[in-house]
Amino acid sequence: MFLIKLTRVNLYIIFIVIFGLISFLLHIDFTIKAITDWTIFIYLVLSIIFLINCKIILPPKGNALTMESGVYLASTFIFGVETTLAVLLIGNIAFALLNPKIKWWKHLLNFTNYSIMTIGAYYTFILIGGEVGSVQLEKIYIYVITLIAYYTINVFLVGSYFYLASSSNVFKVFKTIVSETLFGYLCTLVMSVVLAILIVSHDKFGLVLFTGVVGLLSVAFKQYYNLYEKVAKKANTDLLTGLYNHSYFKEVLTNHLKNNDNLKLSLALIDIDDFKKYNDYYGHLAGDDLLKYIGNLLSEGCKENNFFVARYGGEEFVIIMKDVDRSTALKFLNTLRKQVNDSYFNGVEILPHRCLSFSGGVVEYEKGIYSINELIDRADQAMYFAKAQGKNNCQPYDSKNISLTILEHEKELELLEQQVKIFLYKDVYTYQHSRRVYQYARDFAYKLNLSDYEKKLLISGALIHDIGKLEIPRDIINKKGKLEPFEWEIIKKHVTWGKEIVATNKDLHDLIPLVELHHERYDGRGYPYGLQGESTPKLARILCIIDSFDAMTTERPYQKTKTFDEAIEELKQCAGKQFDPNYVPAFIEMVRELYPLKFTENSITKEKVTNF
Repeated sequence: MFLIKLTRVNLYIIFIVIFGLISFLLHIDFTIKAITDWTIFIYLVLSIIFLINCKIILPPKGNALTMESGVYLASTFIFGVETTLAVLLIGNIAFALLNPKIKWWKHLLNFTNYSIMTIGAYYTFILIGGEVGSVQLEKIYIYVITLIAYYTINVFLVGSYFYLASSSNVFKVFKTIVSETLFGYLCTLVMSVVLAILIVSHDKFGLVLFTGVVGLLSVAFKQYYNLYEKVAKKANTDLLTGLYNHSYFKEVLTNHLKNNDNLKLSLALIDIDDFKKYNDYYGHLAGDDLLKYIGNLLSEGCKENNFFVARYGGEEFVIIMKDVDRSTALKFLNTLRKQVNDSYFNGVEILPHRCLSFSGGVVEYEKGIYSINELIDRADQAMYFAKAQGKNNCQPYDSKNISLTILEHEKELELLEQQVKIFLYKDVYTYQHSRRVYQYARDFAYKLNLSDYEKKLLISGALIHDIGKLEIPRDIINKKGKLEPFEWEIIKKHVTWGKEIVATNKDLHDLIPLVELHHERYDGRGYPYGLQGESTPKLARILCIIDSFDAMTTERPYQKTKTFDEAIEELKQCAGKQFDPNYVPAFIEMVRELYPLKFTENSITKEKVTNF
């Protein structure tokens, strides 16, 4: 007696198994009259057993392509559904006996899935004019449509299971399945027709020939894949330390952030303390030996938890900790640091701490971080803060710990101002708009009580948020009157062009989210990515309010000007749609405090008695 927990996944499995078994029983002939040639039947079963275990491995992801579906389809074309289901039953029983470690319900689910797919393909084949027992090459579309039906049923059955099991976005689940299986099923179509022709023309020999060719392909592709793995590993490996290299680390981190639904991940950036001193004192060869030794210590320390560790560059290393929060990651990194402290290496006596040590920064992924560069920058800032505390310690990322002096920020703003002044010769409207948005951002940053670092980003980003408009043709950006649809598309590209301009200066990389994403909407209907809610970084959501308010209240070539009263009403109406409702009230309050003369007396009185 056993109990089954009735989750929605288990209910789905029970439904599919019951439906598949009923469908199978309604179509199978247990009197086995449909099997006219027992020899070919046995050959089909043996071919299925062989092909299930004879996978064709495809690079780069190692996806396995099996040809049993080709046999099922060819058998359906030549012998009909009853014989095919009998082959399916015997083949799956044999496979289950040969693979007892696989759970029984997985064997049963696999069998019922194939039963539903085969029966669905058979009825599609018959309904569109297919004739069992022959191959009609002049009607190749019949076989194409039959395979599409077979494939569609498979995608639906498998996709539904993974959607229910993961609770991920349904579109993303099905898109992933299609992208990873479409090529395999195109091969299945070709091979099923080829096998059908071979069986019709050469009977058993045709089936043996097909099975043999697939077996040889399996061996050849396996060797090819092994060679690919060796080459790929070499390309992804740092030759000195044997760890993964910088480019592969970025590829892995990018893949994690692509699938960021409910992502839980922490990143650590490590820098060996006083490595330059050791390297200069003992020479580069000794320095290389130290890097290899540190790399080995980190690799061994991360192995138990299966963390990803790579050499980032120079004396810097990175660790990706999947399913780990910030506090746990910080605790792990400090434990690792202590292990490094306790590991003796020749010559460490000249170092300030008299032992090997590193400074580390830890950051946890959170909604609003939209690129790997932003995540890495935060880890880098935390790591430099750790160094500023005297080295040999680890610090979590905290924006309050990242600050610039007023003088440093003013110098940076002067440089940005020089870039914005380029607009004066091309589009004075954009220059004036940027200056006003900058002033609004400066006032709003202090009203919101942001950290010094966030204030710096918001103010600097506000000043150059429209820098990409330098790329817009003069006749469009200065056009008086309504813009044509194609002209609007060009206008919208300014955020992408702005990102590309800012990306050329490494010191401005932190401003990229504000430049690129200030036209995203809270409801997900903005551009360039259609980000929704808090998927857009906080400062970009704030800048969207500021930018839109000034756009509404300033005379522009392609838009009617609103009064401050009208613009405030627009902000209220669009809160929760275009704008983040958490910041709209505070912005309205700030504008009323700083610009009272811009409002009518009636609107001020009304605002005092109306809660927003």
